[in-house]
Amino acid sequence: MAVDAGGIVTVILFYLLILAVGIWAAKKTKRRISRSEILQNEIIMVGRRDIGLLLGIFTMTATWVGGAYINGTAEAIYLVKHGLAWTQAPIGFALSLTIGGLFFAKPMRSKKYVTMLDPIQETYGNWIGSLFFIPAALGEVFWTAAVLSALGSSLSVLFQINVHISIIISASISIIYTLIGGLYSVAYTDMAQLFCIFMGMYLSLPFAISHPAVTSISATFTQYVYREPWIGKIPAKKAWVWIDNYVLMILGGIPWQAYFQRVLSSSTAARAQLMSIVASLFVLILAIPSVIFGAIGVSTDWNQTAYGLPDPSHRNQSQMILPLMLRYLCPRYIGYFGLGAVTAAVMSSADSSILSASSMFTRNIYHCAVRHEATDNELVWVMRAAIVTFGGAAAGMTWLSNSVYGLWYLSSDLIFVLLFPQLVSVLFIKGSNSYGCITGYIIGLTLRICGGEPYLRLNPFFCFTKCYLDIEFPSGPIYVQQFPFKTVSMLLSLLMNLSVSYLTKYLFHNGMLPPKLDFLENFVTESVKGKENKVEPLTNDDSDVHEAKPSDKEANDHPDTDYPSEEPATNEVLDPVILKTDN
Repeated sequence: MAVDAGGIVTVILFYLLILAVGIWAAKKTKRRISRSEILQNEIIMVGRRDIGLLLGIFTMTATWVGGAYINGTAEAIYLVKHGLAWTQAPIGFALSLTIGGLFFAKPMRSKKYVTMLDPIQETYGNWIGSLFFIPAALGEVFWTAAVLSALGSSLSVLFQINVHISIIISASISIIYTLIGGLYSVAYTDMAQLFCIFMGMYLSLPFAISHPAVTSISATFTQYVYREPWIGKIPAKKAWVWIDNYVLMILGGIPWQAYFQRVLSSSTAARAQLMSIVASLFVLILAIPSVIFGAIGVSTDWNQTAYGLPDPSHRNQSQMILPLMLRYLCPRYIGYFGLGAVTAAVMSSADSSILSASSMFTRNIYHCAVRHEATDNELVWVMRAAIVTFGGAAAGMTWLSNSVYGLWYLSSDLIFVLLFPQLVSVLFIKGSNSYGCITGYIIGLTLRICGGEPYLRLNPFFCFTKCYLDIEFPSGPIYVQQFPFKTVSMLLSLLMNLSVSYLTKYLFHNGMLPPKLDFLENFVTESVKGKENKVEPLTNDDSDVHEAKPSDKEANDHPDTDYPSEEPATNEVLDPVILKTDN
């Protein structure tokens, strides 16, 4: 197949449009920075916390409705072994946004955090809290690599565009406007991209469903002879796996920085809640055309199209069923609109993930854990370097091909198993400490790795109850847990965190363990220097966050910064960013 000049022109025009919107938003950001007393690095991360309701709903929706969402939904419907019954993303993501808005958005926004890791570092300390940057950042990077890889493969097959060139161009455009405009550029380009997704999908749908090669999609329930019904089914041996995946998608979809970045950029906690709930409805609405496209793929006699036989499932191209239908079931000019929708969906996810990983690194690793005295200008440059680094790493990882999806599945599971219970602990449960945190982290990580990962061809180290054969490879069979081990791993991580936390608190506070064994310094501080030379434990009843009053020189260097007027409780030099406290 020759290079499709029209397809290339469409992609170029779309990229130029998105880049223009990003540059315009960047200029608007600079004007806001010049009028703001907020630090520039925080404006890049969460803006001035004044994002409009409509813009907030659009950018939150676009973050979830990515390339993997619309392509993956159509693929799941198309695959015989999955079907509608196993298409869990639309309802799972919608419920995730709803639960996040009802329970998590308010405590996060009301305390004016900047990233998702702030409350974790506030409770456990900067270095221990930094452990959770690893699964959070890996999830964002692998997700970006996965969607870029999907876009590159689609463009390569459909228009004979070099896969690596298309990936590099897509990643570069996302990096450029994220680099120069931060959150505002990402939000405004998300709005443009969401409009392209909506128009492209709903405009091309009538043409695809009316193609002569497509039978009535309702006929596939009873009489279609080429494929099994697209409604799908849930075998008894996979029932717990189905439940496990749904719980993971619903609760594991909450502890993502890309989500909380939108929550924390809203003007009020109530608006953040409203944004989440309305966005959950839009997520469902935008899944409808993908579901119908998947059903159309099942109901298509591909021998009547230019694609021919065998069909996509027998050519190992099921993952590209949506782009293939846009190509072969729609008029060419309509297919280009659909291609714009797929490209927009990919970029709307990529830019959000790149900004999220960079924000956590700049604030929670570089500033809080490594260099407390970093200036605002220094943090801005670190942020820019991180955007380029994480964006480049994601693009480079697309060379791993299908392994990217396996890595993303594993990292997203780790976010569910490791991050979700810790976020619940620090926001809703009092008493969690560093000893419980580390224990829960190790237990959760061990159980999840031992559970295996079929996408990486990693067999379980042991079966929780029973395993079943999933697929045969030349290298050997791959088995899958029949037990909901991911949910159980998350619950055990939470249980161990709380159990060890309360146990250590009881042992230290009752003198059953000497203070010298408190090597994480959760319960005992150094002797207070001054008139009263005594040891006092720091508790949450006293203060959750302690800030140091600056010297006169520091105050003159930063005249716009508000500092507490009270004198420090001791003469010790306190951590100017975040101090760990005893819970």
